Amino acid sequence: MPKLKTHKGLHKRVKLSARGKVLHKRSGAGHLMSGKSGRRRQRLRRKLAMTGALARKAALALGPR
Repeated sequence: MPKLKTHKGLHKRVKLSARGKVLHKRSGAGHLMSGKSGRRRQRLRRKLAMTGALARKAALALGPR
């Protein structure tokens, strides 16, 4: 069986935590910050854990741990 290659595009956008959770940046934090409240901007700075089938698929695309 051949080795699985790491999906480089996903590797740049996503991080695997120590417990195996797939963490990603929230959407909406790219620009136009002046129209958003400080509390909302604070929340947008935090990473979010992917859930469900998408998280399992992403973890597989990142290769074995």
